[in-house]
Amino acid sequence: MNEFVVTWGAPRAERADAARNRRHLLATARQMLAEQGPNTLTMDGLAERAGLGKGTVFRRFGTRAGIFAALLDDDEQAFQQQVLSGSPPLGPGAPPLERLIAYGRARTGFLIAHGDIARAALDGHQPIPAGSQSPISQVHIRMLLGQLDLSGADLDMLATQLTAALDGPFLLYLAASGTTATPGTAERIADSWQYLIQRVCRA
Repeated sequence: MNEFVVTWGAPRAERADAARNRRHLLATARQMLAEQGPNTLTMDGLAERAGLGKGTVFRRFGTRAGIFAALLDDDEQAFQQQVLSGSPPLGPGAPPLERLIAYGRARTGFLIAHGDIARAALDGHQPIPAGSQSPISQVHIRMLLGQLDLSGADLDMLATQLTAALDGPFLLYLAASGTTATPGTAERIADSWQYLIQRVCRA
């Protein structure tokens, strides 16, 4: 199975002016987040700060959650490039077991570091944990499992189950849960992923 980029948002062709507006809006939103945090970022506030009409912002993002989804998608594409062409063991060149461990650790760190944005990207109609899994995770994990000697294993089902351990809303739930949240939660989750992979993939 070949590696390829799977983005969170559906790709679409953009006019040059629309692409400029998108880049400008995302850059402005990041500035506002750095200055004020996610709770005060609104559609109207973004339009005013960016110097664009409210209609432009609503057409681009649809809802306030859409702003955060676009920010997350933008960073997600950069993360995917590290997986596809970055340095090993996250990128190509390391043994598949090392890459599986590195991917889970990096994915955990990425999602928890983007926790505020990821929570704000949820539409508010679903509880946490909920939501869809990142398509690249299942594709990537399935590819790496296929490179290991796991005779007799149902690799498609195993990839699905391992992907569930990296589900974004589920990790956000663990990071915020009163029973698991600690200053070292991200490292604990990453260590647990490594423990899981080492045992699942034991020859």
